[in-house]
Formats: sequence, C-alpha cells, structure tokens
Amino acid sequence: MKVSKIIKAVAASTLALSLVVANVPDVAAKQTKTLTVGATTSPHAIILKHVKKEFEAKGYKLKIKEFSDYPEIDPSTSDGSLDANYFQHQPYLTSYNKDKGYKKGDDGYLVSAGKIHFEPMGIYAGKSDDLDKIEDGAQIAIPNDESNEARALLLLQDQGLIKLKKSVTPTTTKITLKAVTSNPHNLDLVEMDGAQIASKLADVDFGVINGNYALDAKVTDKLLASESSSGEVAKTYGNVIAVKETNKNSKAVKALVKILKSDETKKWIKDEFKGTVLPVE
Repeated sequence: MKVSKIIKAVAASTLALSLVVANVPDVAAKQTKTLTVGATTSPHAIILKHVKKEFEAKGYKLKIKEFSDYPEIDPSTSDGSLDANYFQHQPYLTSYNKDKGYKKGDDGYLVSAGKIHFEPMGIYAGKSDDLDKIEDGAQIAIPNDESNEARALLLLQDQGLIKLKKSVTPTTTKITLKAVTSNPHNLDLVEMDGAQIASKLADVDFGVINGNYALDAKVTDKLLASESSSGEVAKTYGNVIAVKETNKNSKAVKALVKILKSDETKKWIKDEFKGTVLPVE
C-alpha cells in the first residue's frame, strides 16, 4: 500500500509539472519572432512602417520604437533593450564603438547587418534659386560638424562654385574653411548647426542640408542640386541596420534586411521621397 501510494504521488507530481511547463510561454521563440527596432522618425521609421506588413507575413513581428533624437539609440541596442536600430551611417557607428571602448567580440559591440539607403546632401534655395546666376558675395549656410562640412564643401565644388585642397575627401575630418583654395564668387560660407539650416533659408541665399533635415522641415521642393547616389559619398554614408555582433546572423534580422533591400522597396523609396532619400544600389 505504501509503495502504491508513493507511485501515485510521483505520477501526480509529474503530471502537475508537465501542465506547468506546458503553460510557460516559449520565451526563446517569442524573442526570435519579435524584432524591436529603434529608429528616428524620418525617413527611417517611415520606411520600416512601409515594410512591416511584408515582414510580418514572413512569420515575424516588427515593433518600431521611434526616437525624435538619436543619442540613446545605440546604447539601447548595446544593452539589449532594442534588437536593432536604423538611423545611422557606418562612420557614426564606427565612432560610437570607439567612443564607448567597444571592440569586436565585446557584448555591446555593434555592427552593420546591411546598408539600406542614402540621404544625399543637397543645395536648397533660400533668397536665391539659381545656382547658374549666383551673385558675388552670396551667403551659403553649411553644416559645422566634421563629416557633413566636408560633404557640403565637396558638393559646392562639384557645382563649380569653389575649389578645395586635393586631400579633402568625403571622409575627411576636422576640416575648416582653410581647405577652400579658390572662391571666385567670394561666397560667404556660413557655418552653423546642420539641423538649423532649413529654418534659416529665408535669411541666406542658399543652404546645404542633409536629406533627413530637409524632409523634417518640408523644404524638399527647394532642392537645386544634390550628391550622387552612386558615388563615394553614397557608399560611405549609406544608412545601415545596426545590431549587436551576436545578432548579425539572426533569421529575423536577415529577413528584414532582405525586404528593405528588395527591388520593390527600392522603387518605393525613390517614388516616396523624390530624391531626398535614395536606396543604396
């Protein structure tokens, strides 16, 4: 009798444990199927929302966490609060890892899972709207941060407005206006915060603005000239999906990148943003 009772007790315990286990959520599966991506609103979150339905048709869930500003997005990816992010180009990502002291193999080290789009810097009309008839002494607002100032000056050079030292490239840092070797129109190049230029167009003749800032300020109709989508600048500053190194080969991440790089998505980006955002070819 005692043995029988023990057997029954063990059987009952085993059944109860089985029921408990059966009702515990499959945490690993949930994490695999739900991808939380941090993104700045324009254009990144807009693009993610466009592909959300297609991505979820593949059996995943996409949670988009929008940020109005970007300083906390990479740290939130490093600590695992986000599975991935979409807001930056490779030079910024490289600088983030370096500034935080992360090296390949470290838990917080971030890498690119794929290059998606390029936001060409453009020259936008202010008080003047004809680059071919630019007046001597015209004021042109340019970004004052290192990488974007180099890009702005190179774009002005491409338009034949100035000439620079041959050493200046899209990745040149710590550039100053001393890099200008020829300024035949005696242009007044006004350095300012790149995010503020669009709001200052009424005060200057022209402004050199990043594509995302032009979108946010709704001044895309004032675009006069822009960087090429097939040049060195586009290759350098293409915006990426960034993830922790350990997540680079995640099936969900790979599926999202594949959709973002599809011909259908590329065409939609071209049509939707009308030149202020271009897919990386």
